[in-house]
Amino acid sequence: MNRFKTSARLTAAVTAALTLASVAQGASTANELEEVVVTAQRVKESLQAEQALTPGGVTLIDSDDLTRRSVTNMTDMMRYVPGLWVESGWGSDELFFSSRGSNLDATDYDKNGIKMFQDGLPVTTADGNNHNRVLDPLSARYAVIARGANALTYGASTLGGAFDFISPTARTTDPFSVYATGGSFGLLSGRATAGGVVNDVDGLITVEAKTYDGYRDHSKQDRKGVYANAGWQISDSLVVRVYGTYLDNNEELPRGLSRALFDADPDQVVASAITGDNRKDVQTTRFAVKSTWNIDANSSLEFGASYEDQSLYHPIVDIRGPDPDGSGPLLGPQFFSLLIDTDHQTVGGMVRYKGEIGAHNLVVGLNYGDTKVEGGNYQNLFGQPGFFMFATNDRAKNIEAYAVDRWALNDAWTLVYGAQFVDTSRDLGGGVNGDYSSFNPRLGVIYSLSETNEVFASLSKLYEPPTTFELVDDTTGTGTLLDPMQGIVGEIGVRGRSAQDNEIRWHWDVSLYYAKIDDEILSIDSPSAPGTSLSKNVDSTIHAGIEALIGASFDVSGDAHRLEPLLSLTINKFSFDNDANYGDNDLPAAPSYAARGELMYRHASGVYVGPMFDFVGKRYADFSNTYEVDSYELL
Repeated sequence: MNRFKTSARLTAAVTAALTLASVAQGASTANELEEVVVTAQRVKESLQAEQALTPGGVTLIDSDDLTRRSVTNMTDMMRYVPGLWVESGWGSDELFFSSRGSNLDATDYDKNGIKMFQDGLPVTTADGNNHNRVLDPLSARYAVIARGANALTYGASTLGGAFDFISPTARTTDPFSVYATGGSFGLLSGRATAGGVVNDVDGLITVEAKTYDGYRDHSKQDRKGVYANAGWQISDSLVVRVYGTYLDNNEELPRGLSRALFDADPDQVVASAITGDNRKDVQTTRFAVKSTWNIDANSSLEFGASYEDQSLYHPIVDIRGPDPDGSGPLLGPQFFSLLIDTDHQTVGGMVRYKGEIGAHNLVVGLNYGDTKVEGGNYQNLFGQPGFFMFATNDRAKNIEAYAVDRWALNDAWTLVYGAQFVDTSRDLGGGVNGDYSSFNPRLGVIYSLSETNEVFASLSKLYEPPTTFELVDDTTGTGTLLDPMQGIVGEIGVRGRSAQDNEIRWHWDVSLYYAKIDDEILSIDSPSAPGTSLSKNVDSTIHAGIEALIGASFDVSGDAHRLEPLLSLTINKFSFDNDANYGDNDLPAAPSYAARGELMYRHASGVYVGPMFDFVGKRYADFSNTYEVDSYELL
């Protein structure tokens, strides 16, 4: 099992531009490029070794692959990750995403079910939500997508698993680059990166901007960002990195169309989205520090902390028309009006030990999160705060402890076992508060068919507490806490690749999983305010699917010309399980299948050309399965 030995992961950090300028001065370009190649390869090999030691679906994304196609948001980045459904309604960064059926009934501002990390440090808020922002795909050197219970080595307690975005540094990427892309509907995106390495110190800074008018009315986006990092190799065994991010992202929201409106004109905007100036303006500042201590050749310790501050201004729904007698606030045909104006502060931390002791490959870690949200909810009067509705004073704390052992029983068999313990609290500031805790074990096995091919199987417990948003929107309105979502998932699969020196090279990764979930949190319409979602526990649901990523590279003529097909296939079966109201109906939002692929000709000089295609199955938009969204094909 020597191929599974893991080296300490190098990660990115942040520093100020003045420090960066002094770092870059006098650096040797030849030495930099040589070190970049060696260090980046070491990081990738470490991530591949972790993937090979996981008995389930994990996908590794290399940013070098992203530059070979147009990538403007996370939808583009996750295009070939099976098991995910990631879509932007109008091409901006405002996304819906689901992993293995998580978050299926999300409203515009809910993005729970997946825990996001940046360089191993948590970005997702302590209550489990990603509602204010998602990570910029082009700011990552690598990304690890661990689906469902396969996120145990990150300590994640979510139904959908975890994403870890690993930042580039001057040691893992070309320290000088310019990137630009443009397209229809006013899309223009660009970024410039500069950095360098001087002896034991390195630094990197990226400045980026994106504008997009959108193909629908009232869907413009304007984003600016700065990403900076610096590292200090204190000794041969200790590296300290600091890093930071600033983002200013403003997006107009055209909102979802009814079928009648869509059939009339799919490019139009919901009228109230204009009168209410529906939009999401978010300013984010994040700082973090992380250290990696290589204790010896077989063990390492990572530890770090982060602080993130967000300012959210979010007119969601408006009201129209004057009060009949002219004396009161504006009223109209809608029952609900909302403008959110809040500040969010999240403190995060992590400690992770990795070590090899004889035949045992160990990962032991702890995550910590503390999120405060303060501000208020208002009536939305044409995009401006109206009548004050109620104050927001939410607090969530989260501790996740985890341990996993990958025990090489012999040259062929590896036993994988471990557990995660989560203890988390919710305090909504109005008397609604409570604690959730659970012990979540996992057992798996990996059988190596050869040095590059293996089969695997696992059985795991899933667990996800409700977010503060779900608790605020509880259907009962009595302050009774929602139950956590939990269940058991089984998974089997196979992955591998052919020898890289073959004229024909193949790689494949196929997983089948079946999960039975108790108390899944779904949303229903409020009887007194149609169109307003309220949260409710559903007794039993089924989440099952097939995930496959298959690719090849054919030598057309002397390795200078190659033909490379790639196919990502996802088949979903998400349904109620003998529900009193909906029987065994399908859950909404996720398509029954999604096949995405490409057939590219590539020349050794870097030139490439070829078609890309999508085949996406039908999906429902309601629990009763009466509103069907048609399947489609795209070339």
